[in-house]
Amino acid sequence: MNPRPDKKDTKLFTPSILLFLVSQNLSIFGSSVVGYAIIWYVTLQTSSGTWMMGVTLATMVPYLLISLYSGVWADRYSRKHLIMLSDGFIAAATFALFLLFSMGYRHLELLLAVSVIRSLGSGIQSPAVNAIFPQLVPKEHLTRIQGINQSVRSVLLLLSPAVGGVVLSLMNISWAFLLDVISAFLAIVVFAFIKVEKIKHTGETFSVRKDMREGLSYTFGNPVLKRLILYYAFAFFLVTPAAILTPLLVERSFGPEIWKLTANEIAWTAGSLVGGVFIAIKGQFKDKVRTIALALVGFGVGFALLGIANPFSLYLVVMLGVGIFTPILSTAETVLIQEIVEPSMMGRVFSIVELIAGFSMPFGILLFGPLADIVSIESLLIVSGILLVGVGLMYQGSNRRMVAALGGQ
Repeated sequence: MNPRPDKKDTKLFTPSILLFLVSQNLSIFGSSVVGYAIIWYVTLQTSSGTWMMGVTLATMVPYLLISLYSGVWADRYSRKHLIMLSDGFIAAATFALFLLFSMGYRHLELLLAVSVIRSLGSGIQSPAVNAIFPQLVPKEHLTRIQGINQSVRSVLLLLSPAVGGVVLSLMNISWAFLLDVISAFLAIVVFAFIKVEKIKHTGETFSVRKDMREGLSYTFGNPVLKRLILYYAFAFFLVTPAAILTPLLVERSFGPEIWKLTANEIAWTAGSLVGGVFIAIKGQFKDKVRTIALALVGFGVGFALLGIANPFSLYLVVMLGVGIFTPILSTAETVLIQEIVEPSMMGRVFSIVELIAGFSMPFGILLFGPLADIVSIESLLIVSGILLVGVGLMYQGSNRRMVAALGGQ
């Protein structure tokens, strides 16, 4: 099999696109099972907001610290090889954890250490994945393929908490680690069959610092990207209680049964599936900035409702509704960047957006994690939701003012 991306090929699906979707979703499925298993294991072992803060920081901070470098690497080296090597790096660390837990060394500190290693691998991979997408997918199909990808991912994410719950209940967490290793191996094998064209570069000497400065200058010199980063930073700070602390809310307010933790994740992912199908059918968002703003407002309203939803069945319905906005926000943001950024700058721009917006969530957990041991998580959701509505409205308003200043262009 020797699929080669063709710039003139405008078909919705090509062999390369199909192989790429299969490979990435295999990798994401295994990682998701492990992610849920770790969160639930720590939740059930500690019932502590501080420990949840530790897991979150171990998962996110290394990812963010490596992302500026990985963005440069994604623009300088083979994106295909970076993706495959990072998958292998993550699988090796996870296999080591499987062996240690199988031998009885089940310390929470080991989970934190391997989470750091896995986070570094993901941070190397993410800019390369986002940057390689436009190389494989024609521009007119970016939104639709992203929607299809979100739908497939949501189906797998519906299965992954169920699989994680079964593994945690009937076996032990070490088998979740082994499942991730197997899925990563299969993802690497599938990805090996994809041919990707190299990005052309000038003959200038490679300098990480120089390329990073160029990426920062390019990103913050673009008013659309600059505003996106600013408002995303505020938004992700406010998303933290819902994104990180809802398993703890379920355990405290509705009970510690694993099926309830599983249902919490499945409800969110079911909503994401609905949102992904909507995008795949719609095909395009004409005003992506407005779409991002509406998604932020939708998140805010949903989070506030989560804070008052009771009984558990109503809570799950609200969680499903909130999940609908996840692929809408992600697709609108990703395609907006893919459409307006030069191919040779794509990796750096994605890494800068992820770095600055992403750092807001660790800062958020530093505040909300300890607060969750003092005040109710419900109250944190209500306050953060109301503020998030304000961020969405302000983002849309700032866009209108910029358009007006440019004379409606």
